[in-house]
Amino acid sequence: MHVFLRCSLLCALLLPMSGAIAQKVVMYRCTDAAGALTVQNDVPCPKGSRQERRVIESVPGIATPRVSVPTQPVARQARPASASSTAPPADAMSAARPAIADAERLPPPVLFECRTYDNDRYLSDNGQPPERCAPLTTNGIGGGSPGAGESCQMVSDQCQRIADGALCENWKRRLLEVQSALRFGRRDNRETAQAEVDRVERVVRESTCGM
Repeated sequence: MHVFLRCSLLCALLLPMSGAIAQKVVMYRCTDAAGALTVQNDVPCPKGSRQERRVIESVPGIATPRVSVPTQPVARQARPASASSTAPPADAMSAARPAIADAERLPPPVLFECRTYDNDRYLSDNGQPPERCAPLTTNGIGGGSPGAGESCQMVSDQCQRIADGALCENWKRRLLEVQSALRFGRRDNRETAQAEVDRVERVVRESTCGM
């Protein structure tokens, strides 16, 4: 008995659904004289409106709502440009934006060309380098053979200031010298040599020599 009641109830519920056969619904797209847009079902557009008619399949019992659509299109929000497509490379940015404006650059520091006791020449920003002991060979001391003894004497390098108009040229020459010393110098002195390269590079880059 209980089984029969359950089957009867199930059939009663399914019966309306079996009759839900798709029907044709006529949709009207109406545009009035002011340009306002209205979409409605089974009701033709009012007189004086521009009408577009479309037939669609619909299921009975599901009402198609009446919709009013604004005539002005909604502005599409612009997508932000990705950094990879618009941002210039790091190298280009550093080249376009110098660390110091040209108007704020100062002339490079003074520089000296120095000559050693044996006529070797070098550049230095110190015009009074400390004295150093130059080797001195002694001959026949105490009746000995020539070259039997060796000593040294204190000497000073002679330095001359470089003219202002030639400073940039010689600072760049100085940069090549310290870079060469870093590249080919002793390994145990690389830290000091690198610090000197960084210092001279900064002088050239940030002074009027870098314009």
